[in-house]
Amino acid sequence: MIGSDPCEFVYAGVVDPLAGLIDAPRARGAFLLRVPMARPWAVRVADEAPLAVVAMASGSSYFTRDPDPPVPLERGDLLLVQRTSSYDVGDEPGRAPTAVILPGNRCETPTGESLELPMAHGLRTWGNDPDGEDCMLVGSYASVGEVGARMLAALPPWLAIRAEDWRSPLVDVLLDQLERDAPGQVSLLDRLLDALVVAAVQHCAVTAPDLPAWLRTGDDHEVARAVTLIHEQPAAPWSLEGLAGAVGLSRAGFSRRFTRAVGESPIAYLSSWRLALAADLLVGTDDTVAAISRSVGYPSPFTFSTAFKRSYGRSPVEHRRSGRA
Repeated sequence: MIGSDPCEFVYAGVVDPLAGLIDAPRARGAFLLRVPMARPWAVRVADEAPLAVVAMASGSSYFTRDPDPPVPLERGDLLLVQRTSSYDVGDEPGRAPTAVILPGNRCETPTGESLELPMAHGLRTWGNDPDGEDCMLVGSYASVGEVGARMLAALPPWLAIRAEDWRSPLVDVLLDQLERDAPGQVSLLDRLLDALVVAAVQHCAVTAPDLPAWLRTGDDHEVARAVTLIHEQPAAPWSLEGLAGAVGLSRAGFSRRFTRAVGESPIAYLSSWRLALAADLLVGTDDTVAAISRSVGYPSPFTFSTAFKRSYGRSPVEHRRSGRA
């Protein structure tokens, strides 16, 4: 709990620095399809989506993104891909794509002919054969928000999770729900896609060796506690001394360890976290700028607006207008 002085923090819960990050991204009307394909086939994805999810429901495929070698995907495997250059998914590596996915989820041949109607097969199903031996669940996010972007920055550009290492019923649930059309179905699918991403990131936080130290279980417990505090209590009047005292370290030792593990100083991280939260609240809520500034630890709306514009290059009002457009 936290009293009037952040130094009075008594840690009584679970240290989970990922919790604040993993609460985003939040899908809103995500692009979500069942994609059955008969061989031979290959699709080039150039949609510029900040995050895409590919789950092999049956059969197999290869994921190829230059300059990395082809990555085989078998039934039950899951692939997370961040916005990078275009990539290919096909039944064989190096196969020339017959379909291209462009921004706005436009589906065309490599020569520009539309494939949206020729390859559509009922509700949320798209592919060259509804009975194809290879079938994928494909989801992509149009936006991940500022907090979601911070989570993705902690992950590699792409990662494959193998079926033998990680099992989740969520893919089967999503495939079942894709075939239904009921009130609120789009929102249900969004939340299920979010849950699938959360489960995948949880798995990576435990198993991936190249994540930042403060995200990996068992690494630098005190720094992880400090990050958790920042995430859970952004409006608290934190100072360097307050955070150091809350985790039982000296000011200098805490600052050195935090910077080494996270890549920026405690106060810089606190400021950027507060502003990222504010950026998402500006777009996702109708709260006033003054209310948002207070909720993220800026008692003065003027000070908040100055800091926000310095970080994002535009005022909070301009950010809200642009994000909603």
